[in-house]
Amino acid sequence: KQILVLGLDGAGKTSILHSLATNHIKRSVAPTEGFNAICINTEESQMEFLEIGGSEPLRSYWKMYLPKVLLLVYVVDSADHARLPMAKQLLHQLIQNNSTLPVVVLANKQDLEGAYCITDIHDALALSDTGDERKMFLIGTHVAEDGSEMSSGMKDAKELIGQLVLETQ
Repeated sequence: KQILVLGLDGAGKTSILHSLATNHIKRSVAPTEGFNAICINTEESQMEFLEIGGSEPLRSYWKMYLPKVLLLVYVVDSADHARLPMAKQLLHQLIQNNSTLPVVVLANKQDLEGAYCITDIHDALALSDTGDERKMFLIGTHVAEDGSEMSSGMKDAKELIGQLVLETQ
C-alpha cells in the first residue's frame, strides 16, 4: 500500500519528498515528468510514497492510483493565489467518491512573501466541505535553504503521515 502525493505542478511535491526521506533540504527545480517513487523507513514502518506530476497531461493518472493507496498527501503552493481555485477543484474531484481516505494537505511555501496563512488555505480549499467521516489534516510547510535541516512543519508532517500509515494498516 502506498501514499499518493499529488498537487499542481510547481507546488513543491518533489522537494517535500526529498526532505521527508533525508531529513535535509534539497530544492528540486526540475518538474516531475511522470512518476517519482520514494521509500522511507522509520522505526515503526516502511512508507512507500508515489508522486505523480501535477502538469495537465499527468492529472488523468491521479484517479487510477487513488483506490490503491492508504493515504493522500496533497501539496499546494500557499503563495500561488491564482491557482488555489484549481487546486481546490482537483482535490474535491479526487476525494468525492472515497469518503474515508485520509488526506494530509501540505500548505507549502509558507516562507514566501504573500503566502496565505493556514486559515486562508483552509477556506480557499473549502476543507470543511470534505465530509465528516474523513480524517483531514492541514499543515504549513516550507523547504528552506539547501542543506539546512527540516522545518518543524515538515517534521510534524512526517510524524503525522507515519502515524496515519500505522493506523490504516
